[in-house]
Amino acid sequence: MKKLVLAAAFIVTGSFAMAQQVNPQDKKINREEMHKKMEMKQQERMAEMQKELNLNESQVAKIKNLQEKRKADMKAEFEKNKGERQAKMEQMKAKRQQMDNEMKNIMSPEQYDKWQASRKAKMEQRKSAMKERGMKHDRKMMVKPQS
Repeated sequence: MKKLVLAAAFIVTGSFAMAQQVNPQDKKINREEMHKKMEMKQQERMAEMQKELNLNESQVAKIKNLQEKRKADMKAEFEKNKGERQAKMEQMKAKRQQMDNEMKNIMSPEQYDKWQASRKAKMEQRKSAMKERGMKHDRKMMVKPQS
């Protein structure tokens, strides 16, 4: 029975590992698609703003320049903090690994494998919930409120 549970845990773990593999080319394509969507949304918001506020072309141009400046400032700030953020991530990873090692010492191998599988399943649930919330948010953005 223990062998069956252990084999099932390895199969579950292996399937999660295979599901996590992402082709770098797909990531690049998804990033490009995301940038295009964001750009289109920005253009739509600008057109809506122009219509609602009755902005002239000069005002639209100034607002676009202001948005581009803000975008560049945010990107610079992001790059400036990149090293610090990376160090914090490494620190968190080390703490997680330390906890895993301590849990491994406390639990039996079967308990540890079951705990790992449970953690991965919960992580997948959180990911799918986040995606679902993102989809709901996108749908809300697409539906205009009735006035």
